[in-house]
Amino acid sequence: MNRHALNVLQLPEALAVVAGHASSPLGAAAVRALQPSDDSTFVRAELARVDELARFFLRAQDWQMPALPDAGGALRRLGVAGSVLDAPELRDIAILLNGSATTRRAILQHAADYPLLAAIANRLVKLDDDERRIRSAIDDGGEVRDSASSDLGRLRREIRGARGRIVERLEQYIAGLPARYQVPDSSVSLRDGRYVIPLRREGRAEVGGLVHDESATGATLFVEPPVAIELMNRLRELEIAEAREVLRILRELTDALRPAGADITDAFHALVTIDSLYARARYALRANGTLPSISDDGAELVLVHARHPLLLATSPDTVVPFDLQMEPAERTLLVSGPNTGGKTVLLKAIGLVSALTQAGVIPPVGPGTKLPLFHDIFADIGDEQSIEASLSTFSAHLRNLREILEHADRRTLALIDEMGSGTDPAEGGALADAILRTLTRRGTLTFATTHLGQLKRIAAEEAGVVNASLQFDAVQLRPTYRLLKGVPGRSYGLAIARRLGLPAELLAAAEAAMPDAERKASHLLTELEEKDRALTAALADAASEQARAAALREDLLQREAALKQREREAERRARQQARDILMNAREEVEAAIREVRAAGSAQESVSIDEAARDARRRVEQRARRESERTPEPPAPRNAGRGVEVGAFVRITATGLQGVVVELRDDRATVEVGGLRMQVARTGLESTTAPATAKRALHVKQAWSGPDVEAAHEVDLRGVRAEDVAGLLNPAIDAAVQAALPSLRVIHGKGTGVLREVVTEIMSGDPRVASFRPGGLGEGGTGVTVAELR
Repeated sequence: MNRHALNVLQLPEALAVVAGHASSPLGAAAVRALQPSDDSTFVRAELARVDELARFFLRAQDWQMPALPDAGGALRRLGVAGSVLDAPELRDIAILLNGSATTRRAILQHAADYPLLAAIANRLVKLDDDERRIRSAIDDGGEVRDSASSDLGRLRREIRGARGRIVERLEQYIAGLPARYQVPDSSVSLRDGRYVIPLRREGRAEVGGLVHDESATGATLFVEPPVAIELMNRLRELEIAEAREVLRILRELTDALRPAGADITDAFHALVTIDSLYARARYALRANGTLPSISDDGAELVLVHARHPLLLATSPDTVVPFDLQMEPAERTLLVSGPNTGGKTVLLKAIGLVSALTQAGVIPPVGPGTKLPLFHDIFADIGDEQSIEASLSTFSAHLRNLREILEHADRRTLALIDEMGSGTDPAEGGALADAILRTLTRRGTLTFATTHLGQLKRIAAEEAGVVNASLQFDAVQLRPTYRLLKGVPGRSYGLAIARRLGLPAELLAAAEAAMPDAERKASHLLTELEEKDRALTAALADAASEQARAAALREDLLQREAALKQREREAERRARQQARDILMNAREEVEAAIREVRAAGSAQESVSIDEAARDARRRVEQRARRESERTPEPPAPRNAGRGVEVGAFVRITATGLQGVVVELRDDRATVEVGGLRMQVARTGLESTTAPATAKRALHVKQAWSGPDVEAAHEVDLRGVRAEDVAGLLNPAIDAAVQAALPSLRVIHGKGTGVLREVVTEIMSGDPRVASFRPGGLGEGGTGVTVAELR
């Protein structure tokens, strides 16, 4: 890639921002060393690995990149036969081994989901024994532990004892010196590894010994007296023995690592690679970047929600994203408009996003971004005049343009700022016109900016050239940085001059001096801008109305859901209350039966028929009182329709089905299995008798007298769950009145729903003494047998 262009686009600065997300200096250096590549296989693989690590990072949020020491030099020395690593180097290798093992374990447990990361993690080593051996011998400070060997521990104890004896002996010696030789606040100190005492210079001859140092003034000498020399020699022997033992331990640890040296080195490089990917993945997540697709043919460029990487890093809240799509036939985008409108930033953003992508960094772009794979990038941006090289601004531009013309082809990106500037506008415009047409016909993807009005006409004459502008607020005279493709921009020079207070007659004269074509074009652009502002405002209003409509619709849906929930709750409560009514009614029935039987056994004057009718009347009165207290759920739309005496109806609150036997005002008397209940007409739904009712047990005038038709079984197969109670309870009533010992309920196996409903009803019915699944020959689990009281 063209080095000059990459520097102009500030690629090194952008890579430094990405490198700041690495966990180690080695990973950061690897990021800063990245360079754009035109190898599509490399670019796609790098971007895919970064994207995979970003997804892994979001999934395993408790995982962090481990510490990565700079162990490169130690590993190179490890490969040299006979070399011995020092304690800090061995400590760093232990840290490296720990990071290798933990990273390998974290990634490989999700290897199926992250195959690209798994391929790197497979290079990581897991040498727990070697790591444990090093850590047991060397502490975190890079020092050999006393416990590394028994001899080392013994030697260090002796050394500490010898030092203590020397200090004690020298302190006694200082105390015994004549006062004229002593130094105030004197104490034993070390010089060149030897213990010395401070002494006035005049006492040197009397004390003797070896002088190791003197004070800045020369008045004080630091002397090793004769009394300490023998003790110091013994200490020196111990220290030499200690150093010999330490060297032996380090050599032993080094030799143990050496067979795995190549694998450890490969793991080290793999960790550096992972840290580089880690930095790029964290940057992509922080910048909200999305993996772009790569186009090998360079035919199409689509940027969605793109932002300048360096501006995003320094001023994230003020960066205005832009969208841009270049169709395959569109090869040149000519951006015009006033100064400070963001044209140069736009060029740099396009170039920097492309360079970062081809260097393996996911740039700050949105989903749907598609980038060509450029073989080279050229940029002529900024003022590059050089006094030393005798280059004017125009000469510097020409030098860059010559390089672009020499090398540009269909696989090249050319970024040219301020086309035709730096010289006579007529000549500069003519030269820029020729260059843009040449690059467009070659197929070079070119992005250029200009202030020259004559260049804006190229789009109408040359296929492949498209005008564009960065919107400028003509009222506030400030840029909005919104990219408008297909519309050239105005320079606003006269408008800005008028805003700054230049005389009106001067501005009128300047406007009159403008060529007619330029003036007409300016007026046309003004009209287009006004229409665009009106359209934008209308679209904003429409979007606002759409948002309000969506919010209203959501509110209505929530209200409807809440209403349905309240209806379900009301129906549930009504069902429960109706069930309580039926249970209480059954108790009344049982009491009535007991009275009838007692009356029959006692042969009282009251007939059995009269007692039965009295019991029936009490039950109906109880049911009427309870139903009047029962809140009814909201009636369905067809509630009460078609309700007449003799009609078959469904009670919406309970789901029970029965026959209307009496109508009175707005209430109806419904007979359900022999039990009569008063229900509001709005709580009834007209229906037809289900086919299953024909198979079910029929009870004939159960409460009109002692003659009852009862069966030993009831068939519920095909019945809905909510209709079970309306068929099973009358069957139990009839069986109890007929004094049957048991009732066989056929519900089938199916999904088990009917069996659960039957079990629930029988569990709460006091007339059922017990119940069990059917036995062999009785229907198995498709039947429930109830023993009746």
